[in-house]
Amino acid sequence: MSVKTVEEVSEQVRAEDFEALEEKVYRTIELYKAAKEALATAERDVKRLREQLEEREEENETMRRELLQLRKDREDIRGRVEKMLSQMESLTHEQAAS
Repeated sequence: MSVKTVEEVSEQVRAEDFEALEEKVYRTIELYKAAKEALATAERDVKRLREQLEEREEENETMRRELLQLRKDREDIRGRVEKMLSQMESLTHEQAAS
């Protein structure tokens, strides 16, 4: 092989190596952009889910308070009904005794 042929082959190899490297750099840039976009999407999703979780926790707390109030009301009503039944029973016994 002549020196000129070796230089041409060497230049061709370098050009191919550079093109391959350039291609890898562009692919890396595209992968970086895609990863950055995916991260932004994930961060938006996390923010939205946290807001939804906070709303659900607030709703849950409100419902828990309402449930406690309803149970208290039920116990109050039960006590009042038992008192009325007791009074009615007393009246019934009084009428039966007379």
